[in-house]
Amino acid sequence: MTTAMTYDKAAVRAILDQALADGRTSLSAPEAKQVADAYGIPTPGEGLATTAEGAAGLATEIGFPVVLKIVSPDILHKTEAGGVVVGVDSADAAKAAYNRIVDNAKAYKSDAEIVGIQVQKMLVTGGDVQEVIVGSVTDPTFGKVVAFGLGGVLVEVLKDVTFRLAPLTADEARAMVDGISAHEMLEGVRGAKPVDKDAVGDLIKRLSDLVTDFPQFAEVDLNPVLAGPDGATAVDFRIIVDAEAGKPVERYSQEEILTAMTRIMKPRAVAVIGASNEDGKIGNSVMKNLVNGGYAGDIYPINPKGGEVLGLKAFPSITDVPGDVDVAVFAVPAKFVAGALEQCGQKGVAGAILIPSGFAETGEQALQDEVVAIARKHNVRILGPNIYGYYYLPESLCATFCTPYDVRGSVALSSQSGGIGMAILGFSRSSRMGVSAIVGVGNKADIDEDDLLTFFEHDDNTNLIAMHLEDLKDGRAFAETAARVSKQKPVVVLKAGRTSMGARAASSHTGALAGDDKVYDDILRQSGVVRAPGLNEMLQYARGIPLLPTPKGENVVIITGAGGSGVLLSDACVDNGLTLMDIPDDLDAAFRKFIPPFGAAGNPVDITGGEPPSTYRNTVALGLSDERIHALILGYWHTIVTPPMVFAKLVAEVVEEFRAKGIDKPVVASLSGDVEVEEASQYLFDHGVVAYPYTTETPVQVLGAKYRWARNAGPLGLS
Repeated sequence: MTTAMTYDKAAVRAILDQALADGRTSLSAPEAKQVADAYGIPTPGEGLATTAEGAAGLATEIGFPVVLKIVSPDILHKTEAGGVVVGVDSADAAKAAYNRIVDNAKAYKSDAEIVGIQVQKMLVTGGDVQEVIVGSVTDPTFGKVVAFGLGGVLVEVLKDVTFRLAPLTADEARAMVDGISAHEMLEGVRGAKPVDKDAVGDLIKRLSDLVTDFPQFAEVDLNPVLAGPDGATAVDFRIIVDAEAGKPVERYSQEEILTAMTRIMKPRAVAVIGASNEDGKIGNSVMKNLVNGGYAGDIYPINPKGGEVLGLKAFPSITDVPGDVDVAVFAVPAKFVAGALEQCGQKGVAGAILIPSGFAETGEQALQDEVVAIARKHNVRILGPNIYGYYYLPESLCATFCTPYDVRGSVALSSQSGGIGMAILGFSRSSRMGVSAIVGVGNKADIDEDDLLTFFEHDDNTNLIAMHLEDLKDGRAFAETAARVSKQKPVVVLKAGRTSMGARAASSHTGALAGDDKVYDDILRQSGVVRAPGLNEMLQYARGIPLLPTPKGENVVIITGAGGSGVLLSDACVDNGLTLMDIPDDLDAAFRKFIPPFGAAGNPVDITGGEPPSTYRNTVALGLSDERIHALILGYWHTIVTPPMVFAKLVAEVVEEFRAKGIDKPVVASLSGDVEVEEASQYLFDHGVVAYPYTTETPVQVLGAKYRWARNAGPLGLS
């Protein structure tokens, strides 16, 4: 694979500048050919003809067969306009094809400007050659995205495409080739020779470099690319130009984000704008939560009438407060926010927590823009509007109108939706999940998920971040931050809106495909993020992943007391990308020493349901002691011989014994039985074993999520 790439950027700059000066939205085919040549992207031999005789001469020079294509800034979809003739095999046929294309173009669009006809060497397809697409699009969320897929002209039907953020490293580009579902098609099937994947990866890398160097190339299609044993050639090269596509996104620096977020999450003083003594008002609930929640900093009620609120002196305005204020929690109607925020700016407040609704979510975009402009002027960061507030438990800070929460732990959660926030709160309380923070982001007028990630990255109180989101304001910033954070702490994301709402209007195949949720899926994975398919999974991952040690390898073994559970657990392993270990003969024999003759070794190891506690203990201990086994899944079946709590206590004891020896492997358990298995499952959770009653899927999903993090973020060395 090419390691040192040199490009003729000056030639591309001249072509781009001319296109922009002409007010064009695309490059002509000859211009695209020049761009390809400048970046070393292989294309067939070709030339531009402006007469039928010229087409015949070029075709003869290039060598038959050839393809003739219309070149017109007014006709992007050539085939649709009858602007392509393939298989031209003589000079006379070239003349006829030229005339036919011109006639078709005029019939398709009578005023179309016809620059000429492109005459191109026709490459052989079929056999050892596969049609693929390589492209790039300027995604509204992620910016420059590179795509690779199978199918060429059929790519929008097959939709077997993978996406990555540009710029790509050579290794990332090469990995994309194996990232599609049908990558085995490129390895040679039914006697075909394998495609030169390194050549395809090299072409992807060159395209990535091109759109990075020239971001005004808004959409680029190399489609089809003919990939074969001897290399990859871009048959058609379409480039859409947009001066705005290269516009940089304004961002705060990491230092600025961390400074502001630290003052917001660890404030020395909080003001409540709209503080009230009246029960049922948001300003009253926020005050009660701050006072009763144990927050040790200064609390300043702000109320135009002054007086006292909950026994604390109230001030008519935040500017009347004698000391510094880090955070102002807004509990006033939307129409009063701008004026109060101006005063917060004058006071030097770091963060404005905008609980009120009535902004962009109700069509009041102008009001939200006004508030953001005031905040920017004074360098105040906004959380919200339209949120429930936020909790940061290490500071006993409950800056919300919701019920207090006091079970401290290491999980930070955020939600874009208030309703989801309440579900997070309820689940956390019900499951006794310890959290470090729960944050509502609402409309994300300013602070969004990458700001939160930056804080939690440096927060020693947080070991996992789980986020519900409906969109990303700056997906590239999020992806870049998540890629860094996930190396140290798992990042779990529930992205709402997974189903395709239809391909967006686009001028290229790549652009149409990028409207799909697959872009989010691939780029989040590229960033090391663990994506949860639903709310329950996000919450279970948040609860379970921190308890599981990072696996040291892929070998998973199931030990079960019920054959039926073993089958379902095996299915769940396949569904969650886990590898069931092929048990070697010596390990098989070792397991058989502990299980009855009518049991079954292999994997799953079926110890049968009537076995005493010692059988569970011995087989689990063997699974933990053998270094070839990297994770255990336990399937328990309720019996009077080994009741649920007996099972739970013996498993907890064995796991703890091995942890004391320095052997710590992921262990998850599925418990089937009467209601006693609920208490047993909670006991196991309390002792560091992820366990669930009445389900074979959930424990395996959590284990699978831990494995995905380990692979994506790198601890397993497979990324």
